[in-house]
Amino acid sequence: MPLAIGCDHAGFPLKGPVIALLKSWGHTVRDCGTFSEDPVDFPDIAKKVCDEVLAGRAQRGILVCGTGVGACIAGNKVRGIRAALCHDTYSAHQCVEHDDVNLLCMGAWIIGPKVAEEVLSAYLNARFSTSEEFRRRVRKLGEMEKQ
Repeated sequence: MPLAIGCDHAGFPLKGPVIALLKSWGHTVRDCGTFSEDPVDFPDIAKKVCDEVLAGRAQRGILVCGTGVGACIAGNKVRGIRAALCHDTYSAHQCVEHDDVNLLCMGAWIIGPKVAEEVLSAYLNARFSTSEEFRRRVRKLGEMEKQ
């Protein structure tokens, strides 16, 4: 699956292990930065990752910052992006199955590489439900974006 990943300076230490893991699983990864621990503004990186998803160059996106909260807020400001902050496997698969989430956000200060691996596996192996109730709800989210 083609993926886009990005982080701010706080998420930088987790991004490298995550990219290595994703590649070992056979995914194509577009690294949208940042490339050091020098301070950057997370909305700038979030925009780059979201643009990759919306342009179809990535099927899903991954953002890592300190807590994941800022990344999630930034992602959800972009029309067509449904971002979720997940630090557990249940949320990671259910957000895709029920809400068609296309941007996973994680906090490098909250979880380490092993938990991130489990969360990523749940997120990437999940598929959006074919149940009409969930599809109807996601359509309504799309309508809300137009307001």
